[in-house]
Amino acid sequence: MTPVSQQTPVDRENLELARTWAPPTGPFRWFREVNAQVIGKRYIVTAFIFFLIAGLEALLIRVQLAAPENHFLNPDLYNQIFTMHGSTMMFLFAVPVLEGFGVYLVPLMLGARNVSLPRLNAFGYYIYLFGGIFLYIGLLTNTGPDAGWFSYTPLSGPQFSPGERLNFWTQMIIYTNLSALCVAVVIIVTALKQKPPGMSLNRMPVFVWAVTIQSFMVLFAMPVVVAASTMLFLDRRIGTNIFNSAQGGDPLLWQHLFWFFGHPDVYIVFIPPMGMIAEVVATFCRRPLVGYQAIVLAEIATGFISFGLWVHHMFATGIPQLGEAFFTAASMMIAIPTGVQIFCWIATIWTGRPRLEVPIYWAAGVVATFVIGGLSGVMMAAVPFDVQVHDTFFVVGHIHYVLIGSTVFGVMAALYFWFPKMSGRLFNVALGKWSFWLSFIGFNVTFFPMHVLGLLGMPRRIYTYQPGLGWDGLNLLSTVGAFILATGFLLSLVNVLKSLRDGREAGSNPWDAPTMEWRTPSPPPSYTFLELPVVWGSGPPSWDEKPEGAVRGLDPSRREVLITKIVDASPDHRYIVPGPSIWPFLLGLLGALTFAAIAFYIRWAPIGAGLCVLALIGWFWPSRGSVTDTFGGAE
Repeated sequence: MTPVSQQTPVDRENLELARTWAPPTGPFRWFREVNAQVIGKRYIVTAFIFFLIAGLEALLIRVQLAAPENHFLNPDLYNQIFTMHGSTMMFLFAVPVLEGFGVYLVPLMLGARNVSLPRLNAFGYYIYLFGGIFLYIGLLTNTGPDAGWFSYTPLSGPQFSPGERLNFWTQMIIYTNLSALCVAVVIIVTALKQKPPGMSLNRMPVFVWAVTIQSFMVLFAMPVVVAASTMLFLDRRIGTNIFNSAQGGDPLLWQHLFWFFGHPDVYIVFIPPMGMIAEVVATFCRRPLVGYQAIVLAEIATGFISFGLWVHHMFATGIPQLGEAFFTAASMMIAIPTGVQIFCWIATIWTGRPRLEVPIYWAAGVVATFVIGGLSGVMMAAVPFDVQVHDTFFVVGHIHYVLIGSTVFGVMAALYFWFPKMSGRLFNVALGKWSFWLSFIGFNVTFFPMHVLGLLGMPRRIYTYQPGLGWDGLNLLSTVGAFILATGFLLSLVNVLKSLRDGREAGSNPWDAPTMEWRTPSPPPSYTFLELPVVWGSGPPSWDEKPEGAVRGLDPSRREVLITKIVDASPDHRYIVPGPSIWPFLLGLLGALTFAAIAFYIRWAPIGAGLCVLALIGWFWPSRGSVTDTFGGAE
């Protein structure tokens, strides 16, 4: 440590910031953390743990279907594992892992010290964590859901699914989706109000645009599935008969509500990986993206159009032909903005100087697999074809090409790209390439035969099948591919663990990338930037651009952040963000216990609500010091 007499003003400010933004101490420090980078990494690690569990469930499903009349799993356990696999991938992995990357990277890409609402951010993580844990406690205690991750009524209603399994599932789905809403608010406020001076909307990195668009979509889509799950729970617990046709309800209402969430959700987990791929392609091609504005507008258009597609999941339910025509057109039209982004990436690669590093392998895998999934999606947008393949394995192959091909491969590209920033270590390149090729080959061997199985008439959501139908060989091939795919992902896990232990030091910017997060040490300190940057110019960040100055006037002895105006990012005021607190953890735990108890005994509702109110009082109890102040200036 530099002696006090020899410390420069910069050294003193550095020490002051380190003290002010220091992580919590004491025996409960893990539960009090509110730093965005710490919470973001927790999201990512937790989501990948759930991904591994979902992968094990998928292998069990594939082993069961590898041969006809197989009894590896009994029908009841198969239904529970089948339902838990889909629920885990959609609710506990796909959205949370992308929001985790958003929480971690958005403040760094904007030159901010933390997100705008750090305690809400921490609370969102805890309700996600406890919701997932309680859902798996249900599986381990024979209370796992067994009606599919879609839980169609009337199958999921009390008359066909008695007991507590679906009650518990609805409560945990409601609770975990509240986490997505919390993070969406955090990201929107941070992206729009904490941009550095000079970073107007037309200068935001594409990934920041992508997660901001995703967050707005979450605000419109997630409340619908929360409302639908609440209605189903009320039908099951107190007999409201909202979905019971015998009592004047409508079981198709569940499908409308669920898919009004479900199809935008496909693009909720698709748009952020597109932003990730844009950053990877630009960095490794050593040039700004071709068509930056076209890419951003395409992502916005995708977000809007995605809310007009849900009925193409219901073409076999007998909806009016005019409705079929409208949703067919919308389902085909959404391919246009996706094609715009892909052509912009190709143009960037064509006019750049590509470096074949591991992240760009995964990015290329996204393009290849998503194009195949997109083409089969356009095929199913045609009503006659959709009716023929509806509820067959063709749909299973399609949805996995879309979701794994875009989301999982995109997340892997992001993991390899930003791993040096998060850990300060470089990964093993050879293991990374082996992981990609095994995953890519295994993925196609697993899911491409499913399209053929669907055309041969194999229905989805079945426990077993009879021999002599022509499905045996393709199912065995698909199972072999699943184990190859699992080996590929396992190599990435080994790579991460090995690199964390003995990987070479990465330095601040091993990829020579242009965006702001690479201007901090790796991993970043708790206060991220010693001097908050000021940027000028036009267009997205480029290699020639350097910070034009630094923000002045923030008090290093307080957790002050700079709030800027939405459009032009001109300085507006200073804001003191809350520090570490245990109340988000306590409220998250009490909420999870309340929702779990209500699934079995609804009389716990007022007791749990009262305890949660007490936790909220502790959370919002006023502390000393002002919250906002006028801005001191920038230079």
